[in-house]
Amino acid sequence: MARSRARFPGGVNSPVRAFGGVGGEPFVVARGAGSRIWDVDGNEYLDYVLSWGPLVLGHAPRVVLEAVERIMQQGTSFGIPTGLELELAEAIAARMPHLEMMRFVSSGTEAAMSVARLARAVTGRDHLLKFEGCYHGHADSFLVKAGSGVATLGLPNSPGVPSALAELTLTCAFNDLEAVERIARSVPLAAILLEPIVGNGGYIEPVPGFLEGLRRIADETGALLVFDEVMTGFRIAFGGARERFGVNPDLTALGKVIGGGLPVAVYGGRRELMERVAPTGPVYQAGTLSGNPLAMAGGLATLGALTREVHDAITARTARLVAGLTAIASRHGVPFSASHSGSMWGFFFRDTTVRNFDEAKQSDTALFKRFFHAARERGVYLAPSAFEAAFMSAAHSDADIDLTLARLDDAMGVAVQG
Repeated sequence: MARSRARFPGGVNSPVRAFGGVGGEPFVVARGAGSRIWDVDGNEYLDYVLSWGPLVLGHAPRVVLEAVERIMQQGTSFGIPTGLELELAEAIAARMPHLEMMRFVSSGTEAAMSVARLARAVTGRDHLLKFEGCYHGHADSFLVKAGSGVATLGLPNSPGVPSALAELTLTCAFNDLEAVERIARSVPLAAILLEPIVGNGGYIEPVPGFLEGLRRIADETGALLVFDEVMTGFRIAFGGARERFGVNPDLTALGKVIGGGLPVAVYGGRRELMERVAPTGPVYQAGTLSGNPLAMAGGLATLGALTREVHDAITARTARLVAGLTAIASRHGVPFSASHSGSMWGFFFRDTTVRNFDEAKQSDTALFKRFFHAARERGVYLAPSAFEAAFMSAAHSDADIDLTLARLDDAMGVAVQG
């Protein structure tokens, strides 16, 4: 890390990796296998970060490695169409039929940025509405009251974003439908953009009727409803948020799971909207590595292995972990709330369920820091931030859950003692 700080800002290539939200020195990972990772000092951890979500099958799953190795022998990049692009697109559409047409890109930031441009072009409007604590990548339009590393580091916005552009992004509290209605009827919105379950401000679920209300408001005011499912896609349900909540967005951004650990994302939606994208339409977006064959192969292998039966099994283990952790907190007399949807889960040191980012910030973050370090010392790796969701993989066994709960029970006791 000392050498890295001479080469990278903070010694890292993404801010939250620097452990700024919890203090202390980050470890340097050496390898991963299944449910575990090992650092360069030989310490072993049960991993519930899973590269921040993509590794739904666990680390280095054979099915993904073999698929990538096979394709690698044929070439790593071409910059022209391959059959793999179509295969992965059809696999995604089979689970998310509302993505009638799509475009592959290389990162979630790129997907969200492209969705914003498309929404503005389709509607002829400039303003976007996002929710406090939701993170949609680091494009200029989205670094206003964002989540993820921005929230972890306590940065309300980012220098370098022109004020004229920031003023085009409006914000309100997640789950506040009245505020959305008030804004949408006073300002012509191009899009209402959100994580259907917030994972970058901690794990925060929509209250009943919230997503349905957003769909109604969008329809009545001419805005597009956009789901950022970079994190929730194929995590919270086999078919994502549309299957989980029954609400159809106009446009969707996906990432993480669809690459199986390789860098890929996609945006898509109704055909008439996506046909506005070049070359069939005037909205320009391009990328040299878009549809990269290695990422396509990793995604295809991952989705192929993630059957509904496997998804249900991961969900059951996630539920058992969350229930066990809740019981542990109760025994230690710790204010605590936790929940999950599919294989995505999270918790706050707070008595009542968190409904928005302001409430998340009222949780006991000092206790979280102590708990994080106590868990890590006992071989359980949680996200190094009180404002990030956690994940489960198909590689986590029942024995792993038992071991995790035993270790976290001990860690909770230590954290409470201070």
